[in-house]
Amino acid sequence: MPNIMLTRIDNRLIHGQVATQWTSYVGANLLLVANDKVANDKMRQGLMDMAAPTGVATRYFTIQKTIDVIGKAADRQKIFIICETPQDVLRLVEGGVPIDKVNVGNMHMAEGKRVAVGVVAVDDDDVAAFRALRDKGVKIEVQKVPSEAKENAEKLFI
Repeated sequence: MPNIMLTRIDNRLIHGQVATQWTSYVGANLLLVANDKVANDKMRQGLMDMAAPTGVATRYFTIQKTIDVIGKAADRQKIFIICETPQDVLRLVEGGVPIDKVNVGNMHMAEGKRVAVGVVAVDDDDVAAFRALRDKGVKIEVQKVPSEAKENAEKLFI
């Protein structure tokens, strides 16, 4: 069983808050970005590698590769999975990745989206994915940084 410390949805993926606060808070030594686009974007990977904390490994896998290899992770790997969307997390869960809780950090406002809570904007597809995750028993928490209080996740389902 992989040692997954945290799974987070944050459309910025690896950035300051993830690198400086969440990684140390959960004790992760591996940041795994599960995203089909980023898995093939070396420039974006390089930028995120610069933001990653010293001594913490980074991996950039497609959703399918994550599903295929996560079960082979070494016990010493303390994995922090970062996804861009709730749909990506849902695909991981449906593929058998043992995720029992997801932290929702930042989902930017864009055309067709509405603010649900704090810095989280959703559209109908996002709401459907959050509902499906909840129905599969995944606990959903909205929290920007570990030092701040959790926000009302129920607003994600409206």
